[in-house]
Amino acid sequence: MNKERIIKAGVMGWPVDHSLSPLVHGFWLDQFKIHGTYERLAVDPKNLEHELRTLGQNGFSGVNITVPHKQAALAIVDEADEMAVRLGAINTIVVKDDNKLFGLNTDGFGFIENLKSGAPGFDFSKSPAVVLGAGGAARSVVGALLDAGTPEVRIINRSILRGETLAMDLAPFWDGDIAIVPWDHRAAALDGAGLLVNTTILGMKGQPELDISLDALGPNAVVNDIVYNPVLTKLLQTAGARGNVVVDGIGMLLHQARPGFKLWFGRDPAVSDALRTHVLKGIKQ
Repeated sequence: MNKERIIKAGVMGWPVDHSLSPLVHGFWLDQFKIHGTYERLAVDPKNLEHELRTLGQNGFSGVNITVPHKQAALAIVDEADEMAVRLGAINTIVVKDDNKLFGLNTDGFGFIENLKSGAPGFDFSKSPAVVLGAGGAARSVVGALLDAGTPEVRIINRSILRGETLAMDLAPFWDGDIAIVPWDHRAAALDGAGLLVNTTILGMKGQPELDISLDALGPNAVVNDIVYNPVLTKLLQTAGARGNVVVDGIGMLLHQARPGFKLWFGRDPAVSDALRTHVLKGIKQ
């Protein structure tokens, strides 16, 4: 009698102990009663190509990719989706039947789906968006906003050069306007914006608070912080107290996991309150 094949997936990073992805995928595996596993895979950057190339022979259907491998992995996979190519990074890999590797970037998908859930009816095309930060998360967020029709994205980062580099990297692929604003002008840049997104680590547990005045931000603007520890950051508390709709960061983590799970395990999962509660229990607030 043949044993049922175990479907294997995981998350690859260096380090990877902090990843919450096993909580997310483990919840769905239990929910759908799938004979599968989702593992943490600590991979030194110098071993990345070997570990990716042997995924298939080691029985893996695919993996998530986290820091610091997202850009390096794109150069290794055999094929990648359009969004991954435009962003210059991947966070999801599928092992095909011929053991070739297909890369995707679902971070932008997770960001947009989280906003749709937390701020139903929000119209991306109506007003500018302000994005704080210019790192990997900002890259995905800015790309997703431009894809959604945002007419102008104002990138504000401590390093003007890094912001300009991000803008130059993305500009050839999107029609929307990208403006670079000095960090010292961050408060004034909120004037007329319909959305404020913090992609920096400021406000995260163990990090300095984000110092920004919201006085210029309109009352109907949405404020999103991709930080999820704490779930309700000082930025979100301040914005909520003045009447803005606020969207926390945990939903982005949950939604970005959906496409990979569907591709590896064959079921289309939903982000539920029960999943959210389950994952939040795993975060030491």
